[in-house]
Formats: sequence, C-alpha cells, structure tokens
Amino acid sequence: MTTRRWRRPTAFAWILTAFGVAAFCALGAWQIDRAAQKRQLFEAFADAANAPALDFAQARAAGADSQRYPHLRVSGHFVADRGYWLDEQFNGDRVGVHAIAVFAIDGQSEWLLVDRGWVAWSHAAGVAPAAPAPPAGEIVLTGLYAPFPGGGLRLGGNALPGQAAWPKLTLFLDARAMAADLGRAVQPRMLLLDPEPGNVFVRDWKPQVFPPERHIGYAVTWFGFAIVALIIFIVVHWVKVEK
Repeated sequence: MTTRRWRRPTAFAWILTAFGVAAFCALGAWQIDRAAQKRQLFEAFADAANAPALDFAQARAAGADSQRYPHLRVSGHFVADRGYWLDEQFNGDRVGVHAIAVFAIDGQSEWLLVDRGWVAWSHAAGVAPAAPAPPAGEIVLTGLYAPFPGGGLRLGGNALPGQAAWPKLTLFLDARAMAADLGRAVQPRMLLLDPEPGNVFVRDWKPQVFPPERHIGYAVTWFGFAIVALIIFIVVHWVKVEK
C-alpha cells in the first residue's frame, strides 16, 4: 500500500524556490507598471493631437522629455527633389510605404524630416507609390513632434548611398544615416503631419512602442512561471511511500 507524505526540503530547495518565485513576481509587477506607463503614454499621444500647436522652440524644449509628443507648428519650405519611402509599412492587412519629405525650417540650419503619411504600394516593378509631391513655396505645417521610429530590418547595412534617384527607398529611419545621405544635419525628431480631410495619405499615428496589452501578456507569463515554480516544489517534495 502506498501513501504520500511531505519530504522535508533542503535549505537549497527553499532558497532556490523562494528566489525564483520572488524574481518572477517582481518581473510580473514590473510589466504591470510598464503597462500603466504605456497607457499614460498613449493617452498623452492622443491628447497631444488636440492640444494647441507650439512654435518650434517650445516644441523642441518639450520634446526633450521622451514621453511627450508636442503638437508643433512650423513654417518653411519642402526641399525639392529630396525624400524617402519608408518601406514595408502596414495599414491593417495592406502593405505600403510612408512618404518622408525633407523640410527646411525658417531660421534653422537643421532640416526636419516630415512623415506625410501612409500610402498603399504593391511593389510592382516600375510603378511608384501613388502619392503627390510635396507642395512648393512657403508653407506652415502642424503635427506631432515625435521620435524617429525604432525597428526596421538593417540587413546588408545602409542602402541609401547606393541609390541615385529620389525619393530613396529605406527599411528604417535613422537620423545619422539621413544626415549623412542629405549632407545636412537633421532635427533629432520628425514631424507626423496632422490628418487632413480628403488627403490621400493615411495618418493614423500611434507611439512606436509596445502597447499596454503586450506588457500585460508578459506579466501573465511571469506570474505563471511563479506558479509553476511552486507546483514543481510541491510535486518534488510530496512523495509516495510504501506502508
């Protein structure tokens, strides 16, 4: 006849289990906190689009805080025959590009990269994205002064120097690479233009960070590991014995 009894754990087993559970719970709590921070960031991002537009000096000062996306108003002109297509960008299940223009701000030596929005593109040979050229002459732009997006495949290095025709195609946006390619320093952030009724560009801006839901998922995983560690501890020490 067999029964079960509790086998006294060693000190090492107690320490290892306690350390594992504590570590997993701490990581889960950290992810919960990150989710709360991201919610605040997404709310601030949404509110910024409706906030009064700041002039460039004010927006640049506010942009020193990485968690802020100032609503910017800037005057100047688009630099002719310069620009980029940010490739492999999705809008729902459709693939396309973001049209990145180059803007010279009045009174500033550094150029500003301007995301005019997303357009569909099938990548058919010899067919350019269906997007109008930026307007010529002096113009006032408004939009969100946002950090350069992260991510993007960088296999094969920087492809910009090997292209002669403008706009150039790229899989990532990098301030240093763009400055070297343009031969002119660029602003540390870029402008995400405000939506315009009837515009061909899709401008559905979101912060280029993990959404809160992703962090909640990570938290559930870490808390799950803590539960698994406790279950393993119990199973190992709740042993069968012969009577």
